[in-house]
Amino acid sequence: MTDATSFLLERLHAAGLTDVVAVEPATGGLAATAGLARRGDGASVFVKAFGEPPSDDAFAAEAEGLTALREAGGIATPEVIRADRDLLVLSVLRPRPGTEAFWEQLAHGLAHVHTATRHPRFGWHRDNWLGRRRQVNTWDDDGFAFFAQHRLLRWLGEPRVQDALDAADRAALERLCDRLPELLPVGPACLTHGDLWAQNVLATPDGRPALIDPAVSYTWAEVDLAHLWTTAPPPEARVFFELYAELTGLDSDWRDRMPILQLRQHLAVIAQFEPDWGAADLVRATLAPFRKRPSAQSGA
Repeated sequence: MTDATSFLLERLHAAGLTDVVAVEPATGGLAATAGLARRGDGASVFVKAFGEPPSDDAFAAEAEGLTALREAGGIATPEVIRADRDLLVLSVLRPRPGTEAFWEQLAHGLAHVHTATRHPRFGWHRDNWLGRRRQVNTWDDDGFAFFAQHRLLRWLGEPRVQDALDAADRAALERLCDRLPELLPVGPACLTHGDLWAQNVLATPDGRPALIDPAVSYTWAEVDLAHLWTTAPPPEARVFFELYAELTGLDSDWRDRMPILQLRQHLAVIAQFEPDWGAADLVRATLAPFRKRPSAQSGA
């Protein structure tokens, strides 16, 4: 029995799920230990547990995000069976099919969520979690201020970010934040998944698109689009972007905005993981136009 199996079984039995007879650890999780648990009647559930939770409400906030996305319509999420300080138990999903039709369904579903949940303010009624780091969701009427303060500059205090970015990088990020109203279009807040990379896209047992691991808030829809665009979606996902742009009326410049919007996720990766899979290099590349060039000395 592996350490992960023993740990998850202990958590499940302590929570009263004493009919769990076996656990198969899952791969790919970065923040929590996860696995597929088989119960005595043969049914299976998906389980996540923290050794040391980042907060008492991390799983409760995740469960709330799953419910909010599902209730918005258009997108499935796993059923929440249990959510407490140490344990999150969900219904089982399956790997997504490798078809264009699946990604077309997802485009319709995500477009519905983004267009049907517009909100007058940016934020969420509580903070939640991006991996093991707090996502600050303090309400703001100004989307540019919200994105600058709570999605970009907020990471500069993280020790790993301080080590990865020098003073010139940090100053460039601050200049970029000052210029956000010039760089990004004015847009409404809507319900966003908040961590929409390709690995968080799965399928229901009957093959419909389903999302996991949200860090929801009301913010720009293109935050979700940027995360999916820049995290190596499979070739068949190309139809998703074309259809989503058509359904939501995106202008022709949307691709050019993706690196700026994705800065938030790159900074979160730097803050939490070593190695950072090239995130620091991507941040520096995006910030390059915002670095001050040294003045030429007179007579040089």
